[in-house]
Amino acid sequence: MSDKNIITMEQIAKLAKVSKPTVSRALSDSPLVNPVTKKHVLSVARKHGYAVNRNAQKLRHKRTNTIAVSLDFLSHRKNHISDPFIFDLLAGVSEALGERSQDLLLCAPNHNDADAFQQILSSRGADGFIVVGQGHREEMLNEFSSTGAPFVVWGASADNTPYCVVGSDNLLGGLLAGRYFLERNRRNFLFVGDTTFREYYWRRAGLQKAADESQSAVTIDDLVLSGFSYESAADAANRYLRESKNPPDAIFALSDTVAMAFICACRDHGLHIPNDVSVVGYNDIPSAAYFYPPITTIRQDTHQAGRRLVAKLMQMLDGERPESVTIKTELIVRET
Repeated sequence: MSDKNIITMEQIAKLAKVSKPTVSRALSDSPLVNPVTKKHVLSVARKHGYAVNRNAQKLRHKRTNTIAVSLDFLSHRKNHISDPFIFDLLAGVSEALGERSQDLLLCAPNHNDADAFQQILSSRGADGFIVVGQGHREEMLNEFSSTGAPFVVWGASADNTPYCVVGSDNLLGGLLAGRYFLERNRRNFLFVGDTTFREYYWRRAGLQKAADESQSAVTIDDLVLSGFSYESAADAANRYLRESKNPPDAIFALSDTVAMAFICACRDHGLHIPNDVSVVGYNDIPSAAYFYPPITTIRQDTHQAGRRLVAKLMQMLDGERPESVTIKTELIVRET
């Protein structure tokens, strides 16, 4: 299209019979323009092929209206993230950002240090960060926090955590799983998860708390996985059950995906679910309800989590210092 065919904001104002400032506000979705006028201006703009230059618009404002999201790639082999929960949570964040007219910038796997994050901020690539999963990045996150950068983390907090965290009550999740096992007269527990991850540490602590409260002769064995995929969990489950002289009668898995792998492995080794072994997963991904048998699990509401993460970051960008928050954590009883 030649320059003479490019329509201007002044021309849109004349065609819509409104002022140029009104056109500008309508195109930037300002609440100062009533919905009827805004719809009219947008209709005229679309009809005549007018497109907002969003990059130029961002440069005129203090904010870019872009939020960077960093996934915990480092905890997954070759950056292969296969757990559906991560994508459900990412969808929850995306939906919440969309409601606030914010763009989402997904950080590359190599952007996983404080310097890279700071570079994104200083180059105005994003206004702030939502970090999905602490993993083993706590030292880096502590360093990034010391710069005063705006970011919120999905994970687990501690008394000395210097940044805002949104997460489920992992201690309660473990406690609920343990009590569920005890109600079914299970006494030989297996915890599947790496307790060097803070979230899994507290789930294991909750399981232990349930055992201690029961004053029963409960044993808890631990199995650390080398990866979080179904394939890694299936290999570990089959190896564990082959070598175990005293198979567990209760399995608490770090995720529903891992729970599925263990259920299949138990069947392959002649163990019936739930008659011989009770299983509790974590996250309540959609497929957990449709797996056979349907999986008993600890629910983390990804929709609520996404809204809380975005809300906390927006508070931070407005100059507030939001506190960490715990979303609702509940046991969903099904057939395992």
